[in-house]
This record gives sequence, structure tokens and C-alpha cells, in this order.
Amino acid sequence: MKLQFIKMIQIRKATTEDIESIAIIGRNTFLDTYLPNTPKEAVESFVKKAFAVETLAAEFNNANIHYYVIFVNETLAGYSKIQLNVPNETVEATQVTKLDRLYVLKEFHGQNIGAQLFQFTIEASKKATQQGMWLYVLITNERALRFYLKHHFKITGEYDFKISETRYNPNYVMYLSY
Repeated sequence: MKLQFIKMIQIRKATTEDIESIAIIGRNTFLDTYLPNTPKEAVESFVKKAFAVETLAAEFNNANIHYYVIFVNETLAGYSKIQLNVPNETVEATQVTKLDRLYVLKEFHGQNIGAQLFQFTIEASKKATQQGMWLYVLITNERALRFYLKHHFKITGEYDFKISETRYNPNYVMYLSY
């Protein structure tokens, strides 16, 4: 007889108590994604600033920035970050959400966790009367590209993402209209 375990999924808006965990997931996921194609010093410099507890805490005070966390059986598996009302020059609509991050820890890949968090995040954006969502995705991040194309995003342009003072990485701008 084969035992089956039921996964209990909980998604909620993040609180300041989640900041340290978000910082850890952010650092680990960013390093995993960028280190294969970017000099280590540049990635580490970016991570040190972008995922500092102080940086994240300041974002929690911005009414247009929202973090959502997903738990699998009470274990934090990932998070998303959106910014409301952030237009992009490659998108006609102006009342749109920027999806800054959709990060899921490696051990939860392939379990539909990212898709569930993504759908929750889309619904939060829609409730805020947004017309769509856009994002940047590293051109060499094939897993992420497949995910967003599967979820009906369209490539609308390209953008050089600044990692450090001397390093830029090529990204696609992708957009999903609601």
C-alpha cells in the first residue's frame, strides 16, 4: 500500500515578520538564477543591497508594493512581489502592475507551487483594478520564459537589467493583459 500525503497550501499577504525569510529566499533564488551567466562579484553586490532586511522593510512601508508568501505544509516555499500602477514604455496600458519577483525554492519546483502563487498574485492585482501585469525576465532563464509564455504573457520588448555599476544582463519585457 502506497501512502499519499496531502499538501496543505497557504498563501497570504506577507507581514513584517516574514522579512528575514523573504530575504533568504530572495538571495538564494537570485544567486541560483544569475550566477551561471554573471560575474560573482556583480551578483553578490546586487544581492547584498536588494535583499537586505532594511531594503525590504522600507518596501513594506510603500502602499503600492505588496508581498505574498506561499507555504507548503507550514514551510515557506516562496514569495511574490508586485508594484501597483507602474507603467512600462513597451505596454500601452498605464494602470498596470509590475511583477518584481515570483520566487519559489528549488525543492518546490515541479509541484505547481509557483503557478498557485502566480494565480493568487494575479487576482490581487485585478482586485486593485489593474489592467494587466508586466515583468522583466532574464533572456537565458528558459524555465521562467516557458512558465510566463504558458501563462499567456507576450514579449513586448527588451531591457538591460542593471546588476552592478559595470554589468547589465539582457531581459525580455513581458506583458499579460487582463
